[in-house]
Amino acid sequence: MKAFVFCVVSLYCVLHSNGNDVHDTHVASLYRDQAVKTSQGKPSFHLRPPNNWMNDPNGPVYYKGLYHLFYQYNPKGSVFNIKMSWGHSVSHDLINWIHLNNALVPTEPFDIKGCWSGSVTILPGNKPVVLYTGINSKNQQVQNLATPKNLSDPFLKEWVKYVGNPLITPPQGVQRDKFRDPSTAWKGKDGNWRVVIGGLRNNLGVAILYRSKDFIHWILHDDPLYFGVDTGVWECPDFYPVSANSRSGLENSANGKNQKYVVKASFQGHDYYTLGRYDPFKEKFTPDGKGLTGSSSDLRYDYGKFYASKTFFDTVKKRRILWGWVPESDSSSYDVKKGWAGIQSIPRQVYLSKTRRQLVQWPVAETEKLRHNHVSFYDKKLKGKSIFEVTGVTASQVDIQLSFNLPKIEEVEALDPKWDDPQTLCTTKPANYSGRVGPFGLLVIASQDLTEQTAVFFRVFKDNQQFVVLMCSDQSRSSVMQGTDKTTYGAFIHMDHEDEMISLRSLVDHSVVESFGADGIACITARVYPQFHFKTEAYIYVFNNGSRDIVIKTLDAWSIKKVDGN
Repeated sequence: MKAFVFCVVSLYCVLHSNGNDVHDTHVASLYRDQAVKTSQGKPSFHLRPPNNWMNDPNGPVYYKGLYHLFYQYNPKGSVFNIKMSWGHSVSHDLINWIHLNNALVPTEPFDIKGCWSGSVTILPGNKPVVLYTGINSKNQQVQNLATPKNLSDPFLKEWVKYVGNPLITPPQGVQRDKFRDPSTAWKGKDGNWRVVIGGLRNNLGVAILYRSKDFIHWILHDDPLYFGVDTGVWECPDFYPVSANSRSGLENSANGKNQKYVVKASFQGHDYYTLGRYDPFKEKFTPDGKGLTGSSSDLRYDYGKFYASKTFFDTVKKRRILWGWVPESDSSSYDVKKGWAGIQSIPRQVYLSKTRRQLVQWPVAETEKLRHNHVSFYDKKLKGKSIFEVTGVTASQVDIQLSFNLPKIEEVEALDPKWDDPQTLCTTKPANYSGRVGPFGLLVIASQDLTEQTAVFFRVFKDNQQFVVLMCSDQSRSSVMQGTDKTTYGAFIHMDHEDEMISLRSLVDHSVVESFGADGIACITARVYPQFHFKTEAYIYVFNNGSRDIVIKTLDAWSIKKVDGN
């Protein structure tokens, strides 16, 4: 273990250096070596193809000793193109990847204008099959089947499209361009398969339900599995069970007493989900609460840059794993200059929280194998309006985990009932806005003078004598570069008045920051594009801009190794 070094400086000066007073000559120096800067933001331990555009994860699956991830891929450039293919990468450990040839490319009338998102289902006899959306010659979204050419090949390098495609065409009431992204299928006790497809039906966002005996002939169910009002079209729907009393995952067809079900849909730029009950006889999902409305009070997998996600059941380690597309926040012209765009999130294990009211997400354990150069300390008091630097690790490629002592409930300011939208609250009360208890947290991917910085922090309130912790990811000062999306993100974390600590973990990988609050109760992912040199000019700090002192109970930080495939 390396020695830990810190230095305390004035918070007022550094946190308010937001670039407004920087001289033109200094800005010009930040843009030196632009050719290097267009490549230096490439993540080193997040999955991405070597070049070009990537978006939705498709059908992750484990087969014959290998994890497979398929994804939407544009082989001809680094911007979105309707004529997408299925990229394909494999791994022994979910961390190091081998990139293979594309699994599906547009070749037939039923997908000639694009092979869009879909899923992999394992049929009896350990036979993987793919259901995917094709854009046909009439610009209609249809659902197609593909099977491996050689089941003995663990790499599943070649796929054969079914000659009878398409299997499913848009039903009545669904527009031809709003019917896509079939889910992983599940099998009922009656022996029939079920699958849901996202769409917009009679102006309702829907998970359209189909049934089949043979996985080829599909019958439309009268009612959708679930729907949302005023949400727009549903994309990339997911439906799966979670155990009510264990962190272990359940395979998609599991149907027992001690479990709940998750319905997830992608719409309005976010991945929303709800928990509830599923009646397999009535083919009906009933949410525990109000369901999916697209409002700020809906549950989300991630409150930042995270979309079109997909889960799968890991049959080897008996866990459910979540992948999500993390898009860029820069401009398309900058992506063309870079030659790449889009990455996948760190794979996350998903399970039900102790309260059974929401999901918990945590980076898979394999991520910890990448750690080295450990620094740590504990029981450090951080005075109000102060900051210190974390040294001994690579600030642009780091896994940092902290826990903070919570104050007594009577010391905390009350949450105004009007503050019902956490993102708005984080935006109007950013990292430099002093409160009683907070903001406190991390400044990552920061320049030494904090001209550029990304703040991930907490602010503690109370409501009815219970803690309400606001978690924010503030990108407003992340870069002096113009034309980037610097939206600030936020989430509320509800805690008991007897809770004594709250944790924060951030995985920093050059231009991506994935943060997990309260042991994974709330997650926020951000993309940032500072103009300093990542390897030599990046810093990481812990700060407290509240009026009250706080205690850092523990801090552990590790540099992270680059993985194979990047």
